Formats: sequence, structure tokens, C-alpha cells
Amino acid sequence: MSKLPRIRGKQLLAALERAGFRVIRVKGSHHFVRHADGRSTVVPIHVGETIGPGLLTRILRDCELTAEQLLELL
Repeated sequence: MSKLPRIRGKQLLAALERAGFRVIRVKGSHHFVRHADGRSTVVPIHVGETIGPGLLTRILRDCELTAEQLLELL
């Protein structure tokens, strides 16, 4: 597995949308996204903050994506 990039929530949300995920609802700064096949996760959008490597790993696991696939989507 390659090293995870340091990205912000908006960048991750845009990459997930390119992968076929759609925002189903927003509660505060948390965007709930779901794919047509049922995969879903929550992406925090906090201004000026990057997503930590642990949280990014968890989001990728929920979405069943690899770090390489994420890099292609960015």
C-alpha cells in the first residue's frame, strides 16, 4: 500500500464523487455519502484541516478503495 496523501475533506469528497458516490445528507460539517451499490461513509469537511491518516484509512476501507485508486481519482 502506498503512502496516503494529506488531503482536505473537500478534495476527498470530490474524489469520492468521481468514484460514483453521492452526498445523501449533511449534518453540520459531516457529509454522508453513498454509492449506488450500497457502500457508504462519512466525510468531515472542516475548513483549514486535513484528514488524518487513520481517518482516511477508515474512509477508504468503508468505500472499499485502495490508496492507489484514491490517488488516481485526485
